[in-house]
Amino acid sequence: MPLFLSTFENKVDKKGRVSVPASFRSELIEQGFNGIIAFPSLAHPAIEGWGKERMKALAGGIDTFDPFSDQRDNFANAILAEATELAFDGEGRVVLPEKLKEHAGIGETATFVGRGSTFQIWAPAAFVAAQEEAKRRAKENREVLKMKEPGA
Repeated sequence: MPLFLSTFENKVDKKGRVSVPASFRSELIEQGFNGIIAFPSLAHPAIEGWGKERMKALAGGIDTFDPFSDQRDNFANAILAEATELAFDGEGRVVLPEKLKEHAGIGETATFVGRGSTFQIWAPAAFVAAQEEAKRRAKENREVLKMKEPGA
């Protein structure tokens, strides 16, 4: 399973190309896919960045719903229909589609945020505000955080 850590801010050029952090690229390429799966976050003004295997697992979870249920339709339309495969170019960049940039409010720079098995792409100022709030809430609730033992 990949491990995406840290926060990186990169320039977005006029064509919408942005360099994916090298550590993120190596994790994704190690999975056998030379790119990312990107879709609008359901929870934040951000872009979700996932590897192909994790996206397949989510699609499998969506498939567990009754095939004609509103729940399956809602998740499939909100996530799978909005997801796009973005291949790395020769310089390790991807082109962010305009629709995704608009969802996240991304302009000339993008912040890549490691989240363990996934990552997000934010507008820098929006992430700073969200991170401050998340740190405050995490500090208030730190007693509920548990460590999963390796191999458990």
